Amino acid sequence: MIWRSIFKMAQNSLAEGVFAINKPYGMSSAQVIRDCQHHFNPSKLFAPLLAADRALREKEKKYQKQRRTHAKRDINVKIGHGGTLDPLATGVLILGVGKGTKALHDFLGCTKTYETVVVFGASTDTYDRVGKLIKKGDYSNITREQVEEALNSFRGKFQQMPPLYSALKMNGKPLYEYAREGKPIPREIETREVDVTDLELTEWYEPGTHNHRWPTEEAEQAEKNVVKSVWQVAKHQQDGTTSTEEAATLIPEVVEKEVKALADHESNKRAAEERVDELVSEEPAGKKRKTETGAAEPMMSGALKDKKGNDKKQDKYAKNRGLDLAPPPPSPDTPFPWEGKGPPAAKIRMTVTSGFYVRSLCHDLGEKLGCGAMMAELVRSRQGEFVLGTDNCMEYSDLALGEEVWAPKIQKALEMWNNKDKAGKAQAVEPVVKKEEVKTEEVKAEELKAEDIKTEKQPTPTPTPEQPAGEVKVEESASVKDEAKA
Repeated sequence: MIWRSIFKMAQNSLAEGVFAINKPYGMSSAQVIRDCQHHFNPSKLFAPLLAADRALREKEKKYQKQRRTHAKRDINVKIGHGGTLDPLATGVLILGVGKGTKALHDFLGCTKTYETVVVFGASTDTYDRVGKLIKKGDYSNITREQVEEALNSFRGKFQQMPPLYSALKMNGKPLYEYAREGKPIPREIETREVDVTDLELTEWYEPGTHNHRWPTEEAEQAEKNVVKSVWQVAKHQQDGTTSTEEAATLIPEVVEKEVKALADHESNKRAAEERVDELVSEEPAGKKRKTETGAAEPMMSGALKDKKGNDKKQDKYAKNRGLDLAPPPPSPDTPFPWEGKGPPAAKIRMTVTSGFYVRSLCHDLGEKLGCGAMMAELVRSRQGEFVLGTDNCMEYSDLALGEEVWAPKIQKALEMWNNKDKAGKAQAVEPVVKKEEVKTEEVKAEELKAEDIKTEKQPTPTPTPEQPAGEVKVEESASVKDEAKA
């Protein structure tokens, strides 16, 4: 019964608006959109929306149709997101459907709440557990009290520096390329003002009580030197101890040694890749060798087989580029990359403004403590009014359960958004009307007051020569004359 009522509502109105979905681990935000379109396109819920889009396409002129690329000629449910989420992270991903995509820019500047797990004792080039190890530090004396004290430096407004080695570019060139070449950085590293309105250490994990760990891959020495030199530039700039040019330019002997070591590393890497490429042969599409049965052989070795040993058909949709972009969390059976109990870890919850890098906070916290740190987990639990576990944020796993499961949830979330949007517009108009009414009453009062003042200030008539002194001729009104006659 619920499903039938939902379908009738969809027929009468277009399913448009904004909702949120819990993005899975290891998946890109763009892949979530593709998955949603895969389920939404053939659905009954969004059938009226697609029909409306087809009607608009039919009204387009010929030149408008020709300007569309082949990819854009397909009619899909229009979906966009209100701020990307890292593949390593899970949590709230805001999606706009139909006309709801026009409201997505409003969410780029709203506050967000994150929960992250920080592992102490080491730093990586990407500031998280999927990067390469750059350095390790002594974590034996790190306590919860020390971490809570260090967190005080990251509350309120301050200038934050983005992840230097992995994210920052200058003049279209990665920052680490300047350090590799021994060249000075063209200008100061740009920071951005952020505001942390809430910052709390919610859980503390003593050594040996958690499964979080550092990555096992360690960077080459040449890479370590390059990354450390970039970090040194940022530190000198923040401390104001030296100029950007002095900090960015390495010692000539060190530069020469690093460049040579890095060149050898790249050469060995290319040689290994070429050896791998020689093991794989691809023939032109028109010259596929055929087997005795006449079927073309697969171009790549290791083609997937079904239970009977036959080649599986490659579904176009199955070729997803946005899946498994982050390595899975380590299993408890995996050996730890340290001896003894290992380092402590902490779960931190924060509410921040737009443009905040959680991984930078984790890295900077480790630098402040002097032991190094990295981000191990990240969950966005809230963005704007969308919160995990509520009616306006559905689970990604609901998509696989069928339209009867996910359609009512999306319909409810869209209704919540549209009702809130209408209420917001009404509230925005109401104060204006009241203001105009008050202004009108004030104008009326001022006009009456002005008339009273004008009457009070009206000049007293002066006596004429024919009148005796002290007498003033006052013109009588018609009513007064009538009363005199009577």
